[in-house]
Amino acid sequence: MLTREDDIDAHALHRQGWTISAIARHLGHDRKTIRAYLAGDREPGVRKRTIADPFEPFVEYCRRRLAEDPHLWATTLFDEVVELGYAGSYPTFTRQLRTRALRPACEACRPTKGRPVAVIEHPAGEETQWDWVELPDPPKAWGWGKNAHLLVGVLAHSGRWRGALLESEEQAHLIAGLDQITRALGGVTKSWRFDRMATVCHPPTGRVTATFAAVAKHYGVQVSICPPRRGNRKGVVEKAVHVAAQRFWRTLPDDVSVEEAQARLDKWCTTRGDTRLRATKDGKSSVATVAAAEPLAPVPAAPFPATATVTRKVSAQALVAHRGNFYSVPPELARTTVAVSVRLGTGHLDIHAGPDAVAPVIARHRLAAPGTGVMVRDHGHVTALNTEAMKAATSQIPHRSKVRIPPGPEALAAAAQLRTGQPTTATAEAAAVVIDLSRYAQAAHGRNTLT
Repeated sequence: MLTREDDIDAHALHRQGWTISAIARHLGHDRKTIRAYLAGDREPGVRKRTIADPFEPFVEYCRRRLAEDPHLWATTLFDEVVELGYAGSYPTFTRQLRTRALRPACEACRPTKGRPVAVIEHPAGEETQWDWVELPDPPKAWGWGKNAHLLVGVLAHSGRWRGALLESEEQAHLIAGLDQITRALGGVTKSWRFDRMATVCHPPTGRVTATFAAVAKHYGVQVSICPPRRGNRKGVVEKAVHVAAQRFWRTLPDDVSVEEAQARLDKWCTTRGDTRLRATKDGKSSVATVAAAEPLAPVPAAPFPATATVTRKVSAQALVAHRGNFYSVPPELARTTVAVSVRLGTGHLDIHAGPDAVAPVIARHRLAAPGTGVMVRDHGHVTALNTEAMKAATSQIPHRSKVRIPPGPEALAAAAQLRTGQPTTATAEAAAVVIDLSRYAQAAHGRNTLT
């Protein structure tokens, strides 16, 4: 076997006019070996087998079986070829399948990575791409559980993106995020592209739901649904999601509120994301410059009137926390669970006397600016809370724990009766009660006859 270096030298010397015998003597190999490499019959670095390949007779069978069933397990195929006379081991068998590339790729199951990717044109003002991302382990003070939900919207042409931290992925919260991000992006494109999320379309068919169709009409956009398992079709928003998870969420401290986290994200998008350079036909320009030139339609003056509902635990002070502010409820609801509903476009919120929005509304307050820490309290709630607090208050001195209180006269009398075996007064009275049925018989005598 010749190494690649010897093979290079052999070809170079052959071009210089050396004979095969001279090259063989110079390199220390047999003339037949040199002749085979110069003729291209041998490959450098690959040793020629001295015996026949035991797998060669089974190559065609394996190729045909895997063409019929690309997902056939190698163990099952190995059992079949063993019955046909294959004497090799299972590791050798699987190695032959890999080196000979006998298993065809299944396009239906092939992942997106590694596929050819077409260049997708994104005209200016044409498309906004949307996607959810679940961010694990939010700060415990948020009370959001295991995951926070970030809705990301990207202008596909310029790459400008914004995000909205939301408590849920329900349709009302999705609509609130769409409106918030659309206003932050500066306008509405002609089309909104989504993957097959159930709040937008029916996942099996991709047809837009009736409820979201009303939302699309309100904002004057077309709804484009990605084909299933085609992540490259919305690669712009996928990259923005990756950036949000790694450059914003990964370094977020534990002591920030939801509103502070949202402000940090907005600042990052403005100072970092919008300053990225993009290649354009006129040279390199920043994302903000390219986005400013996009022909976007104006956002409707009022958001779509969806009602977002969340559940909250009422504090001991009869206050309900919502988006960084506190709102009062009647004192009898302290430490209970209530529902808070906000209709987009209105300036108030409703608090329901139960964990869902079907319960009656027991309080309505004006909405304060998110994250300002304002305490909005109704005068009637304040008066009722003070009244209940005064009722519960007492001027008595609390009992001391380190005092001597021996058994009193009644306890001593009961103890004496227990020692003598005599029943107590209550037991004696109970024993004295005897039911005499003859009295009932006398009272009922003659009542069943006419006189």
